[in-house]
This record gives sequence, C-alpha cells and structure tokens, in this order.
Amino acid sequence: MPINLKRSQAIIREKRLKSIVGYQGSIKDLAEKSRSGCLKNARRGFSQATNCNSGCAQGYLSSIVDAAIVNHGPVGCAGDVAGSNSVYQWGQHIRGSDNKRNVRIVNTNMSESVVVFGGDKILRDAVHKAYERFRPKAIFVTTSCASGIIGDDVERTLKDAEAELGIPVVPVFCDGFRSQIWASGFDAAFHALLTRIVQPPQQKRPELVNVINFYASGRDAVKEIFGRLGLVPQFGIPFSSIEQLEKWSEAAATISICGTLGGYMGNGLEQKFGVPYVTALQPHGIAGFDDWLRKLGETVGKQQEAEAYLAEQKELAAPELAEIKRRLQGKRVVVGMGPSFAHNYMRLLEDFGMDVVWGFSWHYDSKHDHGGCPSCTLDLAEKEKDIPVSVSDQQNHEVINLLQKVKPDLYVGRHPGLSVWATKLGIPTIMISDEYSAFGYQGTLDFGERIIDALTNNSLANNLAQRIKLPYTDWWFEQDPFTFLESEIDEHVTVG
Repeated sequence: MPINLKRSQAIIREKRLKSIVGYQGSIKDLAEKSRSGCLKNARRGFSQATNCNSGCAQGYLSSIVDAAIVNHGPVGCAGDVAGSNSVYQWGQHIRGSDNKRNVRIVNTNMSESVVVFGGDKILRDAVHKAYERFRPKAIFVTTSCASGIIGDDVERTLKDAEAELGIPVVPVFCDGFRSQIWASGFDAAFHALLTRIVQPPQQKRPELVNVINFYASGRDAVKEIFGRLGLVPQFGIPFSSIEQLEKWSEAAATISICGTLGGYMGNGLEQKFGVPYVTALQPHGIAGFDDWLRKLGETVGKQQEAEAYLAEQKELAAPELAEIKRRLQGKRVVVGMGPSFAHNYMRLLEDFGMDVVWGFSWHYDSKHDHGGCPSCTLDLAEKEKDIPVSVSDQQNHEVINLLQKVKPDLYVGRHPGLSVWATKLGIPTIMISDEYSAFGYQGTLDFGERIIDALTNNSLANNLAQRIKLPYTDWWFEQDPFTFLESEIDEHVTVG
C-alpha cells in the first residue's frame, strides 16, 4: 500500500504494515507467517507497561532547532518532556554547542472543564503563546487521547492560527489510543513534515544523501565514509532547521540508520519527490554495513568506490575481528530491542560466534512501506539456526521471567527501564542507547571489545543481585513467561 499523503493523518502501523505487539515462536516461523500474510497479533490477559506514540512524535520533532511544539492534552501528557530535554541537551553537547537551551514545548493543560466544553480556545491561546515566547519558524501541535476523544477541531483551529502568524502551524495526529505501536508516533511526525514542510526541489544535488537517524552521534564517521564515495551526508531529523528540511527533496538518495524509524520518511520522499530510498540491512556489524554501503553505492552510481572502501576495511579489521570471535565463541546472549535493531543485532552477535538463545522485539512490522517482509528478519530466517523469538512490547514480566529461566551470559537491550532489571538479576548487560554503536567496521570492533569488557567484569551486576529483592514472587517465576499471552505456542519452542 503506498503512503497516502493526501490524508491529514498517517495510517497507523497496525493497518498499514500489519504490525503486532504480541507473539511467541521462532524467527523462521515469524518470517513464514509474515510472507504468507497469516501473522496475527496475540493479545495479553495482563499488560504491565508500554510507551505512547505521542511521546515518539513529540520528542522527535522537538529536536528541530527552530521549531516549537504545542502538546494539546492534560499536563500529564507532557510528562516525558524531561526525558526529551535531557536527550536534546546531550545532542547539543556532542555537537560542541556553546549556547545550550531547553526543548521548546508548551502544554495546553486540558482540565476537566475543557474536556467537557471543548479545548479549541486554549489550543489557539497556546499556539500564540508558543509563537510569542520562541519566535519559531514552524509550530507542530501534537494531539492526545483527551483531545481526540472530545473531538476538538484541531485542523480548523490551526489553519486560523497559521493565517494569523504567517508560519506553518502543523497538526501531528498521535493520540495515544490510535495505535498500540509507539513507533507510529515517528510516522505521524514524518507525515507532518512530508505534507507541510518539505518543498519541491529547486535544484537536484547529486552528491547529497539524506541520513535519517536519531541524534547522529556518529556523524564524523559517516562524513569520512561518504567522503570516500564523493558524497555529502545531510543528517536529520534531529538538529535540522526548517529551511534544511524544506530541501530534503533535493538529495540524490535517502538512507536510514534504523529500518523502523526511516521507512515512512524514506518511502514518502521517494513517492512524492522521486528521491530513491535505500532499502538495506542496518549498518551494524560487518554483514549489515557491507549491505548498507553497497546498496547506497548502487543507488547513487558509486559501486566501485564502495567496494574499494569495503575491501580496505576488511583487511584492516580481520586480525582483531578474529580475536573477538575467538573470545566470544559460544557465549549465550538474549537480545531485547525495537524490531529492526533486535533482528539486526541478533545477526551481529551470531556473526561474533555467540549463541543467541532468545530475541525480544518491542513490536514487529510484518512488511515494509516499500513492500516485502523486513530484510533483517528474512536474513536471520535464511540461516540454519532457528532462533526463538517473541514480540513483547516492553513487558518486563515476560522478559525478566525468561531471563531468570535461560540465565544467559549477557543481555543486550535498547531500553534503560528494562536493561536495569537484567543487571539486577546478576546478568552482565549492555544498553544500546547510541544508534551508532556497532556502526561499520571500527564500530563493530569497538562493540566486540565492549562485550568482552562486560563479560570480564561483572561485579556491578553480582553486587546488585545479592542486595536487591525483585518485585516478582516465586509464583511468577514458576510460570511460563508467556502465561498471559493468548496465542498458540509452537511445540518445538521451549523455554528453559
């Protein structure tokens, strides 16, 4: 299904990509059910916690340097602003900014009376207050469950405000109840940019490549690699200006550091403006990076340059890579991340010679916006080993129960609120907060050394495990981890 940019709202992932948040089985079964179109979402009789897609939309857009956000909802819906602000502060720090500032977010503070009588007036007032306070080049208005339920006419209110202020005032429809997939918030943010901010190209730039990422900590490495190919990266969305985003249509191609993050924007740019979207494995690990750079080279006519760079890196990395594999051979590991990261890091860890005994993903997209099943899933499914996997939507009770049963040598995660519990179980844990961890050849070597360090010195996890009482009873640890997951369990998949 092509992305529908004529709508004011992005179609949620459950409908567009047949995404799910509940599954237990194996990687081969997951891939086969995705191919055949028979993968179904398994419901839970008990759910402990999850994220809201509003937070993804709001946090991502708030990092545009000359924009402001109005969050139209109760004040609690702005509770994650503190987290967005700390990440934004870190992003400024790694860029060496001398003039650090906070994110520019205003909340309309919807009260009980507003929910009864309507919030159009307080929304209009908040938009004007955001303009007076920040003088932004654009204002994005993120919706909430409350504003969606009472049916505020957000589009009409913002259209009037835009005429009064003379800048784009853009609705971002990310009501929390619209989607169980919190990554749908990224789609809502990109939909707003594609429909209201990105402009038709004034000139095409054959050397320019859009790089969709989170906070671009690895931009120096990307600049060096792209420079070898005669290319110039344009990083975003975080820390872009509105003027820069307007010109994303002028690039020769778009590529992403994360398949879950970049698919909507990449395919939307290709569909609307003819900018090719490079569909490849994520550039984590040797095989992933090779595929990522080769397909970029093929897209922009730089195949020879890409192959020359890869051949050089292979030779340089071979001795250290062999030693890392020797030291990690057979170590048992559990992975818990978003879908693209989870399945790509499972491949990377298996390539290190480690034994991935389970893989959790927080959700799973049955297909890409450009068609077909996720390449990282198919790549794993084609290997001889059939890895047990589940889709767990950050359900700590499932993950911790399973970790207690399989007792891996290492847990690799991408969520701090869950990774800390693995540490409390006494399991050495690596939390992948930086999307450029294990990027390219040098990043892969650095990541291997990081694993060796974590396995060599586990005093923190051991000390925590001896002193901390977990909030789960013995009764729960005696249960199957997926007791509350209402699905048929494949007989060949066992826990323990």
